[in-house]
Amino acid sequence: MKRLVVLLFAVAMISGAGASAQTSTPTKEPPAKLIVDPPLPDLLAKGIVWITWRVENVNIGPESGKDALNASPRVGHLHIHVDDLLWLWAHMSTAPIDVALLPPGPHKIRIELVNAIHQGVPEQSKTVTFTIPEGAHPH
Repeated sequence: MKRLVVLLFAVAMISGAGASAQTSTPTKEPPAKLIVDPPLPDLLAKGIVWITWRVENVNIGPESGKDALNASPRVGHLHIHVDDLLWLWAHMSTAPIDVALLPPGPHKIRIELVNAIHQGVPEQSKTVTFTIPEGAHPH
């Protein structure tokens, strides 16, 4: 009887190990990609920066934290850097990026695709340069 119990226990452990190995193997997903368009020129003339963008192979949203790293499909968001300022903001929706009230002159906005724990996705950072014309004011 003792041998039977040990044998059944061993079979259960092997079966369980096989099942957990199957479910813990992550699905291989294609790399995430960030595509950024130049700002709309008509709005730049009014002092408004409006940048459309899209991503492939990643869902943009407010999910964050270590547990979200294992989500499938993967999740992430954008970090938006204006000029060389020390601050940034996290853009967690699929809406265009819009900025107003920048002073006239040359500017740049760096758009960085990041994962759920704010780490940059390799090679998925884009910088958009533009000039706000003199006298441009949003209405």
